[in-house]
Amino acid sequence: MLIKICGMRDASNVREVAGERPDYMGFIFYPPSSRDCEGLDPSVVESLPAGIEPVAVTVNMDESSIMELAGKYGFRTVQLHGDESPALCGRLREKGLTVFKAVGIKGEESLSSLADYDDDVDMFVFDTASAARGGTGRKFDWTLLGAYTGKVPFLLSGGIGPEDAFLLKDMSHPRFAGIDLNSRFESAPAIKDVALLRKFIKQIRI
Repeated sequence: MLIKICGMRDASNVREVAGERPDYMGFIFYPPSSRDCEGLDPSVVESLPAGIEPVAVTVNMDESSIMELAGKYGFRTVQLHGDESPALCGRLREKGLTVFKAVGIKGEESLSSLADYDDDVDMFVFDTASAARGGTGRKFDWTLLGAYTGKVPFLLSGGIGPEDAFLLKDMSHPRFAGIDLNSRFESAPAIKDVALLRKFIKQIRI
């Protein structure tokens, strides 16, 4: 099971969390977010150990700005958390980026209408729908996942907390690739509780 830890920013906390060896660490570049990384020193991203892929999380950012961000920080993976089109996703892939597309889940219709993205994204991130574009700490109804019959793998996001490890280990959807953790593992916005993460990751990986 892939593990992505999102909403990172503080250099010392990034180092501590990296010690738990997640597969991905997400850095949010969206000013309305309490976890926004504007002005982040590129060395925080560049210093991640091999095997941990940094992910730039953006919301309705234009193509040239995404490419500029990727160049500045060395991102090879971007997560688009707004209303980005399949065409934009495809162009970013053509330029060498791995593209995750977040989808806010309201009901079955949110999951049954994603075929247009099939050839243009590498991974979906299924999150709880919200005006804040994530970080709500709330789950959507996971039984809705049965409505997703596409070919693109997905990360499950939205309100996953320390108590969910064993439920997640029993997840059986054929396209379920892993999980995206954020606010339920924080002591403050953008500061992860490393002890909570360590215990949870150990349970997941047993």
